[in-house]
Amino acid sequence: MLNRRVQFPDLNYPAQDKNIDVSIRFRSIVHFKRQFAWLTLAAAIFTAACGSPEPVAVDFTRVATVAGQGRTLGEPFGIAVRDGAAYISDGTADGVVRIAPDGTISTFASGLSTPSGIAFTPDGSLIVADTGSHTIKQIDAAGAVTLVAGADNTPGDADGAAADARFAGPIGVAVTTDGRIYVADTYNDAIRVIENGTVRTFAGGLRGFADGHGASAKFELPVGLAVWQGDKVLVADAGNRRIRVVEPDGRVWTLAGNGTRDGEDGFLSQASFETPTAVTVDAHGIIYIADGNAIRAIGRRAFAYVETLSHRRRGLADGLPHHARFNRPSGVAVNDAGELLIADSDNGLIRALTNNNEAAMLSPADARAHHFTAEEFRALAPGRWPYDPPERTREIAGTLGEIRGEIVDQTSEAWFHNGLDIPGSFGETARFLRDETVLDPAAAQNFNTARELIRMPTMGYVHIRIGRETAERFYPDARFQFNADPGVPPVMRVPRGARFAAGEAMGTLNSQNHVHLIAGRPGFEMNALDALVLPGISDGIPPVIESVQLLDEYWNAIETQNAAGRIIINQKARVVVTAYDRKDGNTDRRRLAPYQIGMDVTPAGSKPPAAITWNISFELMPLREAVKFVYAPGSRSGATGGTIFNFIASNRVDGELMKEGFIDPAALSAGVYTVRVGAADFFGNVTVKEILIEVNK
Repeated sequence: MLNRRVQFPDLNYPAQDKNIDVSIRFRSIVHFKRQFAWLTLAAAIFTAACGSPEPVAVDFTRVATVAGQGRTLGEPFGIAVRDGAAYISDGTADGVVRIAPDGTISTFASGLSTPSGIAFTPDGSLIVADTGSHTIKQIDAAGAVTLVAGADNTPGDADGAAADARFAGPIGVAVTTDGRIYVADTYNDAIRVIENGTVRTFAGGLRGFADGHGASAKFELPVGLAVWQGDKVLVADAGNRRIRVVEPDGRVWTLAGNGTRDGEDGFLSQASFETPTAVTVDAHGIIYIADGNAIRAIGRRAFAYVETLSHRRRGLADGLPHHARFNRPSGVAVNDAGELLIADSDNGLIRALTNNNEAAMLSPADARAHHFTAEEFRALAPGRWPYDPPERTREIAGTLGEIRGEIVDQTSEAWFHNGLDIPGSFGETARFLRDETVLDPAAAQNFNTARELIRMPTMGYVHIRIGRETAERFYPDARFQFNADPGVPPVMRVPRGARFAAGEAMGTLNSQNHVHLIAGRPGFEMNALDALVLPGISDGIPPVIESVQLLDEYWNAIETQNAAGRIIINQKARVVVTAYDRKDGNTDRRRLAPYQIGMDVTPAGSKPPAAITWNISFELMPLREAVKFVYAPGSRSGATGGTIFNFIASNRVDGELMKEGFIDPAALSAGVYTVRVGAADFFGNVTVKEILIEVNK
């Protein structure tokens, strides 16, 4: 089993920042003067290091998609540019592809194992961090792969001759002009250097945060590397949420980031990062960073400042840079035209920040079609339940789209449930549903909390004690790596490149007593009832509609009725339906959200009755901000208390679509109308309730 230094960091733990606190509070003139002096000094240091008093930045006008449409790429990760061509490591294809200047894609090398960072040597060879095999490899111009350092499939932590050295899931590489190869030995929390046929630990080696020299410095999940000013190395220190600098003599200092995960822009020590993963430097010394789901930059202004160039929310959208969205970008490189090429990993695309206004962009329809449909997802693997026996039918305790939290008014905080809750017993073994390889360097998170999870490429599993039994007995399996380095909370890591088969144990259920099962790639979660084939599951119970209400624009009930009992509509009206669903085999207390909610308004007595328009659909995970477009005040759900789903049937929510809607009397002729409100479950059971309204003009 691997030693303590090859484990995953707790990304929710803010390491202690020993740098000067430069947050500007303006509490006194003296404090302000000190802050101004520090910022001036920081800007001077950064400008001197960049070697250009006025960086010349490309005025990026759009984000466009360069390659990967039609799912021609699996998981693009590392990216490097040479002689006008772009080279991309593909973590799922286990190879490297070449994108020619004319856009043609070809296989450059194969036979790797979850390759990650790549970089060219001065003589044109391509160095690859072959993460899954725990080695550093080299690819010549003909595509032949040779071993540089480490031993295939033998993780560890050892310096020495290249063949005797050992790495633990190395992810980042960078090569200086004199041919030295720097390695982000990610799960050893170290920066290693390969020169003259030997490997030595250059800095770090224990998990934590500390600037210093050599072994006194500490990193936490270092991922991306880039050469800066010829002999310095920039480190995307993902776990510490900082950009670090390693000097030629092994001294380590922090360039940017305060250790919090807010992703806020600002001066160097004020700015914060979410999960910096990749870093590169252009010809003018401007630093570009892939951070979480955003693209950031340092040095595009005349002073030292961290700024966000893209949208921060996960997704897939081309267009204006600040509106464009990415999905775990993991590689960045600048081409000869000054464009920033981005390996958009979880979208399986190569994107570009460019000033070419003729560059092709994906339409919203193209973006949605790029991801799996439920039918395609089901075909990827046979179905099973996340326990043994795999064919035994279980209860369903929660479905995608259900409210979590409570809405009292429009200021309330609530969110959507993004998976399928499958109850089990405390300590019961949870198992993987399909064969998958870990791709996210931070796949295991929230160690020893109720929300502990592991995120695989197409599936997520929450509320699991990853890699251990109930009594803290750890699996004797090197793929599960417990780390208890001194001075930082212990964590469990499951490294990038670890491979699991369907049915293998991932851990045991924690006190939540269920697997929260997520189907679909991150950011494009699907309804697991639709996306998976769960043996024996059935539902012959129609949804229940408890009530239908009409509310005005200000959420007041419309109750005015005429002698015939019809509701008089003389202003815009929202339609709110209280409904829930049940599944065969569930206990009576299990209230689930229906799969669809809809309505239609037709003249009373119309024959045949109008079909229901399904305005709210939980086929795909809605945007988080759409929760108040779906649920009206009074809605609530959680571990305690009753569950109430008040759906706003007049609104439209479907995937990323969200739109407010009303019954508008101005658009109707005077007369009597039937409002038909429907609730449907995934299995085709439909319940409809009718009310009569009257429009007088």
